[in-house]
Amino acid sequence: MAPPILRDILTLIALGLVIGTLWEGFETIILPRSVSRGFRLTRFFFISFWTFWRTLAAFARNEDDRESFYAYFGPLSLIFLLFVWASLLIIGFALIQYFHGVGMMTDAHSLFDLFYYSGVTFFTLGYGDIVPVTKFGKCWAVAEAGTGFGFLAIVIGYLPVLYQSFSRREVAISLLDARAGSPPTATELLVRFGREGNLSQLDILLREWELWTSDVLESHLSYPVLAFYRSQHSRQSWIAALTAMLDVSAAIQVGIKNAPMWQAKLTFAMARHAVVDLSMIFHAPPIYNIEDRLPQAKMQQMREQLEEAGVPFCDDPGAEQELYELRRSYEPYVAALSSRFIMPLPPWVMTDPEPDDWQASGWENGVLK
Repeated sequence: MAPPILRDILTLIALGLVIGTLWEGFETIILPRSVSRGFRLTRFFFISFWTFWRTLAAFARNEDDRESFYAYFGPLSLIFLLFVWASLLIIGFALIQYFHGVGMMTDAHSLFDLFYYSGVTFFTLGYGDIVPVTKFGKCWAVAEAGTGFGFLAIVIGYLPVLYQSFSRREVAISLLDARAGSPPTATELLVRFGREGNLSQLDILLREWELWTSDVLESHLSYPVLAFYRSQHSRQSWIAALTAMLDVSAAIQVGIKNAPMWQAKLTFAMARHAVVDLSMIFHAPPIYNIEDRLPQAKMQQMREQLEEAGVPFCDDPGAEQELYELRRSYEPYVAALSSRFIMPLPPWVMTDPEPDDWQASGWENGVLK
């Protein structure tokens, strides 16, 4: 038996494990804001698990299999995180009983027995084969049972909220498919609206996406695991959609006549706010030495496509430089997020246009038979 002082120290360490785990759960699930503390168990878990998952994905046979493998990470990481929290709480409560020498109504009360008793108590099973006999033990059992009950209740309430946020995000991304192509591109969106003479309708679209970006920012700050949830189609992602709308808003501000300039500025401001804050939360520093997404050749191609659709781009010599400055204010951040989550950025112009996702299926492509 360890000396009393050592037992008290070990008991405090075990108590710290319980309190620390509960605090992690509070910050992750209940606290509606980001946490800037240097070390967080939850952040360490996601970073290490994501690194491991990416390593395994390298063995996939092709890009489609790799993308499918990535899609499992979000839900599985959430399940494993809940398992880790529950395990740490059970271990912490068991160690407190062990180090404090709580009397049990049983002939044997080994460390394994205490782990078993702690798990039964935490999940409120109450078999009764091992019960506490001291006042401290009884009080501690009630505290653990209450903690376990509250933990399960919060998890049950947490999952619907999480998936509601995911559903809201994906509905808008799916609607963007017919409007901006697959993957969504700024040029394709402007061309499609221009061909139909619906540039004035861009005001409604940009308003909706201003709200969408603010919702993504709030939900992904409150529930970071959502960022790992991937879209149904490999050519769609929340990062690609966010980048495409930044591109559209930047192009309208610089040189698209008869387009909603003011709303484009508002949407751009909200979207840039989102990518900057999210890159900070996910510790993804901006990447400045990236390949130019709109070199001169692509710029000329964009001009030609817009001209053909009746949406001429401003021919002011300073327009291209102004567009470059706007791009430089957000592209390093979306590039960082793209690298962190392995979600490709959309091009400004589609070199070889492909059918939209709604125009094709696995049956037609011969994937499903």
